[in-house]
Amino acid sequence: MAGSSAEHAPDYRSVLSISDEAARVRALNEHLSTRSYVQGFSLSQADVDAFRQLSGPPADAQLFHVARWFRHVAAILGSPRAPAPPCGLQASRGRRTQPPWSPPAGSEPCQLRLYNSLTRRKDVFVPQDWRRVTWYCCGPTVYDASHMGHARSYISFDILRRVLRDYFKFDVFYCMNITDIDDKIIKRARQNYLFEQYREKQPQAAQLLEDVHAALQPFSAKLREISDPDKRQMLERLERAVRLAAEPLEEPARRGLAGEELDGRVQVLLEEAKDLLSDWLDSMHGSEVSDNSIFSKLPKFWEAEFHKDMEALNVLPPDVLTRVSEYVPEIVDFVQKIVDNGYGYVSNGSVYFDTVKFANSEGHCYGKLVPAAVGDQKALQEGEGDLSVSAERLSEKRSPSDFALWKASKPGEPSWPCPWGKGRPGWHIECSAMAGTLLGASVDLHGGGFDLRFPHHDNELAQSEAYFENDCWVRYFLHTGHLTIAGCKMSKSLKNFITIKDALKKHSARQLRLAFLMHSWKDALDYSANTMESALQCEKLLNEFFLNVKDLLRAPVEVAGQFEKWEDKEMELNESFYDKKAAVHEALCDNVDTRTVLEEMRALVGQCNLYMAARKAARRRPNCALLESIARYLTHMLQIFGVIEEESSLGFPIGGPGTSLNLEPTVMPYLQVLSEFREGVRRVAREHGVPEVLQLSDALRDDVLPELGVRFEDHEGLPTVVKLVDRDTLLREREEKKRAEEEKRRKKEEAARKRQEQEAARLAKMKVPPSEMFLSESDKYSKFDENGLPTHDTAGKELSKGQAKKLKKLFEAQEKLHKEYLQLVQNGSVP
Repeated sequence: MAGSSAEHAPDYRSVLSISDEAARVRALNEHLSTRSYVQGFSLSQADVDAFRQLSGPPADAQLFHVARWFRHVAAILGSPRAPAPPCGLQASRGRRTQPPWSPPAGSEPCQLRLYNSLTRRKDVFVPQDWRRVTWYCCGPTVYDASHMGHARSYISFDILRRVLRDYFKFDVFYCMNITDIDDKIIKRARQNYLFEQYREKQPQAAQLLEDVHAALQPFSAKLREISDPDKRQMLERLERAVRLAAEPLEEPARRGLAGEELDGRVQVLLEEAKDLLSDWLDSMHGSEVSDNSIFSKLPKFWEAEFHKDMEALNVLPPDVLTRVSEYVPEIVDFVQKIVDNGYGYVSNGSVYFDTVKFANSEGHCYGKLVPAAVGDQKALQEGEGDLSVSAERLSEKRSPSDFALWKASKPGEPSWPCPWGKGRPGWHIECSAMAGTLLGASVDLHGGGFDLRFPHHDNELAQSEAYFENDCWVRYFLHTGHLTIAGCKMSKSLKNFITIKDALKKHSARQLRLAFLMHSWKDALDYSANTMESALQCEKLLNEFFLNVKDLLRAPVEVAGQFEKWEDKEMELNESFYDKKAAVHEALCDNVDTRTVLEEMRALVGQCNLYMAARKAARRRPNCALLESIARYLTHMLQIFGVIEEESSLGFPIGGPGTSLNLEPTVMPYLQVLSEFREGVRRVAREHGVPEVLQLSDALRDDVLPELGVRFEDHEGLPTVVKLVDRDTLLREREEKKRAEEEKRRKKEEAARKRQEQEAARLAKMKVPPSEMFLSESDKYSKFDENGLPTHDTAGKELSKGQAKKLKKLFEAQEKLHKEYLQLVQNGSVP
């Protein structure tokens, strides 16, 4: 039946997907059996595509539908391998038809790859449930202030999370835990409680000294056993500080003196010896602490501080937060099932994971992340905790590599009821139970710090796969790199760390995030002055570009004038823009390589700056639409990375983080009026020669406006550029400018002084008559002629002709200089 191309375009997709030609022809014959091809039929693109795949008509008589269709199409197009006729010349029965069309080849789309610690390579990221991503992240153990090591992990994971969610458009469900039951928390809570009780008793100087000396004995014995040089050095510093603080009390205490001065010394010693006394008090009275609220008060306080720090760093809160103390029943059930599955055993009220049995079971493997670390007793004991590595506890295990799922509580420890007696969860089990409860038997992503790989994460994997009886509890394991401080290892136990609050006193959250973006999330990062200076320079480059583009966009332009003809420079910049966007996409696909992304973004800003400078030099307005498009793209990327916190269509928002007021549209009209008025005043002052007014104008620009966060930039022959900038940044720039001017003045004065010294030396030399210039050099010469030229050396030997010739030249040069001096004297020009 004749008809239009649209009416007769069969769905050939299933046919064309068959690779074997014979099978493809049979399928095509079946498909064509319901269709009729008669005179007047016009071809569809689907007919052309199918026809081109055939080498000739089928020989099998049973395939008559294909044979008839093939002859019909061949009459129009020629043989399948023949070139297509010129456009518009294909015809059927005199009808002109459209030429064949085929889609462009295109390019292979870039796929996101993430560095997976399970394979130690970059693997293509494929979520298990289409676009939905389940992600579990190990949270902090809350017993002290959060430090830059925490920031390293949580800012890095925040960047990854934002990129997956906002750039790659995955639906990310992010779960994080809070460890609020742990050996460190128990010990610190007991020590704080006992020390505060001790302080409240207000010990007298003699009693305090006695206790400090008693505490020093076990401390010194422990110090002698430590082999780690860093830890030993830290403890030696502590011991010295305590002994120095104790010295001023020794004599007054012996004499029984009292008074405010002595009380002050007591307080100093209490502070210096806090760690020492706390540990000593805990060793004696720790088992007597029985109130569970003592163990919950400390983690509640530090958890609240942690959340404040994360908010200050602009780290997104998790979709769900889990606390160990709230999941004890689920943890008990989780442990019970591991025991029921045959991978756990009860020993003296504690429950341990049987690593040997698990490793020897079909379909299971222990130590997936760090196989070489299996059996590392030091790492395993650190994972068990300080309160869980006594000889008694270690003897409860079947194998040294086994680890605690549930710990029987000792006196002085919190406890919860369970089938095995009162106890508390082990460290590793908490994450498995909480993640398993919320995210199920297999998690797409699991994140944590590099130092958690073994034993914590390897033990998590083992116990979770023992519970679910699978081998794929985590699909992709992400570990952030270490953080060092000025090249040195950061360690909380060594007291070599910087708290997040202290870091934020020196640099903004934006600057810290830029520093992290400039490094790979999986590699080590050195938090140092150089690192932060690079981040500051990057921030300044981006901010200045945004401010310059905003200034251009504020200039009044007619509606039609917004659209200007593109010349070579605009087309080059636009081409570069698209190249940089492609490079950014490639970098993000390559393990979210933010370092390369920032390099590409800075390079793009550099090209824009060159373009604007060239236009400015030529007194031509840049293409604002193109620059605005680039600026909005950069803003969007910075928003994705969390560098820009608030909603901002272009650049860094003015008004500070957390403020709803956007100052720019509010105050800029007034500043523009002020700028124009100032320009008019300066013009009149120059015309009438009133330098005082020009000085006041400069003072407004340099001294007054920076205090308000406003920068006026004057350019010869061009309107003043008005920029709203962070006040602290402007004040810092002003100080740097003053220092630079002072350094320039100092160098200028130094150069003038040197010139004066050189002139004075030259004048002094000019004053000497040539006949006297060698007479003072008696250490070299012994005889001179009538003109004062040397003839013999100090040994009385006559000078050689060469020596005499050289001295003659020096004599003549001095003669010339002395004549110049006499001429200056005659003219009255000698200073």
